[in-house]
Amino acid sequence: MTPALTGTTTLSIKQQRIARREKKLEKYRQLEKRRIRNRRTAWVIGIVATGSAAALVIAGIVIKPPRADYTAGAEGASTEGVETFANTSAHVETPVDYAQSPPAGGPHSATWLNCGVYTESVSNENAVHSLEHGAIWVTYNEAVGDGDLDVLKSVLPSTHLVLSPVNGLSAPVVFTGGNRQLRVDSTADPRIPAFLEEFWKSTNAPEPGASCAGGVDGPGKIA
Repeated sequence: MTPALTGTTTLSIKQQRIARREKKLEKYRQLEKRRIRNRRTAWVIGIVATGSAAALVIAGIVIKPPRADYTAGAEGASTEGVETFANTSAHVETPVDYAQSPPAGGPHSATWLNCGVYTESVSNENAVHSLEHGAIWVTYNEAVGDGDLDVLKSVLPSTHLVLSPVNGLSAPVVFTGGNRQLRVDSTADPRIPAFLEEFWKSTNAPEPGASCAGGVDGPGKIA
């Protein structure tokens, strides 16, 4: 006897993650549209106020981007363009010559880098330890302007995230998780939220759930 259909379908874990990524992509598209509208609004405010300090404050409020939230990842590299490496971990007290730039793993300092936003380059050895805690390290080169940087910040999680510049980086922006890396040419690349959904706070990290604070600050930390 064939049981009656209930009319409901249980999604597999993979299907659930795909659905979440699609939702993040749509949110990212909406953020990009909002960014364009906000730039126009700020421009109009600047003209009307003619350099007034009050106008600058208002414009700052208007264009201040929100921060995004993601579900801790656990799957393999399903986002197109993601490179996978096989670096092995060990604590060292000396500088390391890493195979990737920026490094995606390997020997590192026993002290991790406190997660946050930095305006200067940070120590590779400390940042790699942060990757072990499930953090994402986002690096960018001198080609990324302030406006693009604001767009980038608007889609980054508020925890377990390191954002820092690297002069001479081979791509404008590089997203690095533990032994995973994605290089993009634009801060509007739709693969960005997909990568973050996939690898942020990954349960496959050597120390998943470990704190991203209580370590050491790098130079130029602003948040």
